[in-house]
Amino acid sequence: MHPWVVLGVATSKRTQGLLAAARATGTPVRLVEWREWLADARALEDLLQQHPCRFKIEPPGDDARVHMTLVHSGCEQLGRPPCAPIERGELAHADAWFQGFSVALQRLGHLLEAMPHVQIVNAPAEVLAMTDKLACQQQLQSRAVPTAPLLGLVRDYDHLVSLLDQGGLDRVFLKARYGSSASGVIAFRRNRRGQQQATTTAQLHEGGRLFNVKRMSCYTRHDEVRRVVDLVSAQGAYAEAWLPKPRHGAGHFDLRAVTFGGRVAHRIARLGHRPMTNLHLDSERVDPDRVLAPDDQAALAATAELAATVFPRSNVVGFDLVVRQGKAHVLEANAFGDLLPGWLWQGKDTYATAFGEGALR
Repeated sequence: MHPWVVLGVATSKRTQGLLAAARATGTPVRLVEWREWLADARALEDLLQQHPCRFKIEPPGDDARVHMTLVHSGCEQLGRPPCAPIERGELAHADAWFQGFSVALQRLGHLLEAMPHVQIVNAPAEVLAMTDKLACQQQLQSRAVPTAPLLGLVRDYDHLVSLLDQGGLDRVFLKARYGSSASGVIAFRRNRRGQQQATTTAQLHEGGRLFNVKRMSCYTRHDEVRRVVDLVSAQGAYAEAWLPKPRHGAGHFDLRAVTFGGRVAHRIARLGHRPMTNLHLDSERVDPDRVLAPDDQAALAATAELAATVFPRSNVVGFDLVVRQGKAHVLEANAFGDLLPGWLWQGKDTYATAFGEGALR
């Protein structure tokens, strides 16, 4: 059994879940903190050089200091002055964060190229490709993976309205290009009477600041809708068509499917009553066998596995899908999509499954 080296944040739920599975399966794991690696590249390099191992990248987002380090790095790359400190949950400078994250992962990729003895769980370049959600959807579409139709980049509220007018649409999802977990996602609707509604986890505060919160906000005043759309768009956002989610009981659902080595394993239906059905927004976790017919189950597996071929150097990927009437569409690919605490497949959680010898290509 090869030992694992993990770049992560010790206090995060993801890292804690992975380490718990490692103890249960007897898998040796060495953790290098993001802040430690950013301060001293040798902290990781020396460890990787010691012996054959498997290497996994976990996201840095749970460490506020690391987040600001990446934002400042991105501002420098973009020629911007250093920004003011970002408060917990604040949606700000997402494009600068991604630029800093890109520089860090590109450096990591160069390091790993010189280490053929390291088996990489998800290649840094593909982690980046999935973190840029617009580029990811475009890449999926180019490989004939069914997705929601894209309207493209959105500059501001007026641009969004013009895109809807051109497409003859009255509802659309505006998505933060570099967001995660529904952060910066806006479900936008309008009607012929001129009424508008923006449903989002982005909460507007005084001074024109946005904060990501666990509860939904529903804006209907024109000035507030405009302001929220403008603030999200300024950091990088795109629009895609609103795909109806199938109903079950009083709610509707989409699905998360996790592929290991290109094959679907864990899958879960996320049932809720609001446009976004992410599990952290208190949606219900449902066994797909309860809500999907056999042809829908087959479409889910086939589409997720087709999408996995677009990222051949990523062994563990979470895909969000809408499945109905025997067809599946990919809403998102997530390089960090294996956080499903307590959800088992063949008696194992996602982390224990990854530790299995046959789980990686």
